[in-house]
Amino acid sequence: MRIAIAGGHGQIARHLSRDLSARGDVPVALVRQLAHVDDVVSDGAEAVVLDLERANARDVAEAIAGADAVVFAAGAGPGSGIARKDTVDRAAAALLADGAEQAGVRRYVLVSSMGADAPPPPGTDEVFAAYLVAKRAAELDLRTRDLDWTILRPGGLTNDAATGSVQLDGSVPRGSVPRADVAAVLVALLHEPRTAGLVLEVTDGIVPTDAAVAAVTEVAD
Repeated sequence: MRIAIAGGHGQIARHLSRDLSARGDVPVALVRQLAHVDDVVSDGAEAVVLDLERANARDVAEAIAGADAVVFAAGAGPGSGIARKDTVDRAAAALLADGAEQAGVRRYVLVSSMGADAPPPPGTDEVFAAYLVAKRAAELDLRTRDLDWTILRPGGLTNDAATGSVQLDGSVPRGSVPRADVAAVLVALLHEPRTAGLVLEVTDGIVPTDAAVAAVTEVAD
């Protein structure tokens, strides 16, 4: 499979590129800066320099042409303000979907966040609240589209080593999960077409990744 990854220099995305490359897939990392190209190439990805905050749908369609799937793993990142939570976590996700529609790429996997299923509770830090609002809007937009979408909501992200096991379902108790395990789940979702149309949450757990993905497809069937 040829898989275009928005936010290709992010931590989850780099794990994903390495995992995809190791199994013989072709990751295409969309990166904002020329300085990021060598890093993603070292992960086994092809690099395309494209700033989703400045691009249009045609730019995106050209960048992902020939892909079998796209993954939105971009994020404004720590230290960014409220405005960029909207321009990246919402608008860029929608732009990737626009580009996918134009390019005829039907498969779209969105990395969202636990907590995006409802408005932020009162007292939530305003920047984090803006992040959740943006993720919720991105999810709602994607669900209206005629694409084979899957939404994955990780719990709190850590840089711990992958365990190879997760808790994956439509709703799971709040918890944390290594970024490397999120990437492994993304690989499994991309290679299982029956996960299209599912909204899933993932945290650390005891079920091997492939078995966890197989289980959610059985429930969906």
